[in-house]
Amino acid sequence: MTAGAAAHPTPRRLARQRRRRAAVRFWRRYRAHRAGPAGLAVLALFALVALTAPLTVGSDVTGVTDAPGRPLQSPSGEFPLGTDRFGRDVLGLVVWGSRVSLLVGLLAAVLSVTIGAVVGITAGHFRGAYATVAMRVTDWFLVMPTLVLAIALATVMSRSLGTVILAIGVTTWPTTARLVRAQTLAVEARPYVERARALGGGHGHVMARHVLPNVMPLVLAQTTLMVSAAVLAETTLAFLGLGDPTVVSWGGLLQDAREAGAVSAGHWWYLVPPGVAVAAVALAFTLCGRAVESALDPRLGVAR
Repeated sequence: MTAGAAAHPTPRRLARQRRRRAAVRFWRRYRAHRAGPAGLAVLALFALVALTAPLTVGSDVTGVTDAPGRPLQSPSGEFPLGTDRFGRDVLGLVVWGSRVSLLVGLLAAVLSVTIGAVVGITAGHFRGAYATVAMRVTDWFLVMPTLVLAIALATVMSRSLGTVILAIGVTTWPTTARLVRAQTLAVEARPYVERARALGGGHGHVMARHVLPNVMPLVLAQTTLMVSAAVLAETTLAFLGLGDPTVVSWGGLLQDAREAGAVSAGHWWYLVPPGVAVAAVALAFTLCGRAVESALDPRLGVAR
């Protein structure tokens, strides 16, 4: 490398340096929130448990015909969290169920935020009749009970994980759309966007090169927050018997416990573990989302 090249770095190198500095600033601000790293550690633990489930408990833990224990056996050395009504190890079921619950929560949140971001950006950019119609549809979804809409969709469609993901995703996007539209209006009022239009930048150029990078921090924070809501929604649908009956999830375990009369019989080990797992994951995602939202606040200049 010559001395002239070192004195005048290329635009690509300058962009990499800016991204590195932005990442360092983000992590410094994220660590400033004590709850953020704690939530991240909990999520990392659950992700490790879910990814290693085939090695630690194996897929045969969900089998009913060759269950290793007696039905509703209390916790013991062989079964630390007892057994369910079929004699299956509850600990193994909770570990295996983390794969389904986390996957559905993540995919549903991504679908919800994607729909909301597309509607918000386009409504904030095009304005006019399209924005009016889009926002009225958004308002209609906002005033309707989300859980009721999700239950209605899950009822009329086939019982599968895809149905649960779709039901959650298409009913929880309006909040994201409202937030993204407000941020889009603020971004498009800035002088550099007006200059881009004056230089011949079209709609796609303005939305992709100027609006989207500035709303991405908000989208990322909203995605993190939405995962906890999606996990809770999946658990609720499965608890109501609207999930996929062929897979094991935390909500499905709660439904099985209810059908087995675990509450009235006092079989706490059947109810508490999946309930605690759902609460811990929802809390961890909420803590991470709040920390990300604060660290990526556009008003701090990180998103530029």
